[in-house]
Amino acid sequence: MRKLLGILMLGLATAVMAGNANAEGTKAINFQFTDINGKSLQLSDFKGKWVLVNFWAPWCPLCWVEVPTLNELNKRKDFVVIGVGLDYGPDENVVRESASRHNLDFHSIVAGGARRNQDSPFRQVGPVDFYPTSYLYDPGGEIVMFIPGQIRMNKVLAFMEAYKSKGSQTQVVDGKQSEAPTTASPIQDVTYTKPAATVGAPVADTGKSAPRSQRSKTLPVQRSKSSQTVTY
Repeated sequence: MRKLLGILMLGLATAVMAGNANAEGTKAINFQFTDINGKSLQLSDFKGKWVLVNFWAPWCPLCWVEVPTLNELNKRKDFVVIGVGLDYGPDENVVRESASRHNLDFHSIVAGGARRNQDSPFRQVGPVDFYPTSYLYDPGGEIVMFIPGQIRMNKVLAFMEAYKSKGSQTQVVDGKQSEAPTTASPIQDVTYTKPAATVGAPVADTGKSAPRSQRSKTLPVQRSKSSQTVTY
């Protein structure tokens, strides 16, 4: 009986620890990309601005629907949009041609290769299980919003306004707001290296956009107690 009780207590403690880990925010690494013009860029280049990294594929029709919204966000002085094309085949020119054809007026366009590649840019940001997928960084360099599916201007702007007006990191989930205390959290100056094959393993390329109801469960970034990431 005592042995059974001990097992139950151990299981309860494990569950509580897992819950606390999931409640913590995510501290982003200082991603380093090279755009289609050969220019290097990294997260720390945009300190003080909101940064949205948008992952898309040339064959994804849903990706083009959100382009006008992304273009408008990128026009803001406090906002930067970086588009990363993935799963386009061996010819990187496909990324350039697709960006031109669909009028992507972003700060930068990156040709990211295939998701199965161990050096694919998404591994420096977070899982990309389907297209489009986006991650929003706050002006301090932390991932504060995971956006599976199309970008909604009203939700992004509402989050940003709540963040600024409250002076703290505010979650906006289903119309409800909750505050978390803000602490200084400078961007970590981390040089990206090729990850091991077991970290952030990519999903199989199906050639189709998955339903928006899917959610990624693990972010390949360091944990921090200073923030929480919103998913919508």
